[in-house]
Amino acid sequence: MELKYRIAIISLLVGLLVLIRFFEHSLFYDPLIEFYQSDYLNDKVPNFITWKLLANVFLRFLLNMGISLAIVYVAFLDKNILKFSFLLYVLLFAACFPGFVFLILTIENENFMALFYIRRFLIHPIFVIILLPAFYYFRLKNSTKLNRNR
Repeated sequence: MELKYRIAIISLLVGLLVLIRFFEHSLFYDPLIEFYQSDYLNDKVPNFITWKLLANVFLRFLLNMGISLAIVYVAFLDKNILKFSFLLYVLLFAACFPGFVFLILTIENENFMALFYIRRFLIHPIFVIILLPAFYYFRLKNSTKLNRNR
């Protein structure tokens, strides 16, 4: 695939991530958005429907993960990198979602920041920002090593 088409596709996918973020209020049920935009340390936790919040965080994670994996694949055109990225996303979800559920079920003032950061990893495509440079560096390092061995 030509570079200009890959750049256009990646730009379109990044645009989708931006649209998810821009329309988060209308697309997803998340009363914690307004809570964390206010003076949350002195505020009471808003009432929320637990199962609906968990389902929407899961859905948003899946959408961001799918788009992020598409970005990784288009950037590198390597199925092994795609499989490894998918595995990393699954591990991230397996590590963060149970913690998020626990913090939601036992929410207290002392846990507001932990809940904020775990939720942020789940609902924002932060992981793709880490993966792209890491895989680029890996590729660059391997190509340099191959050139030295010749």
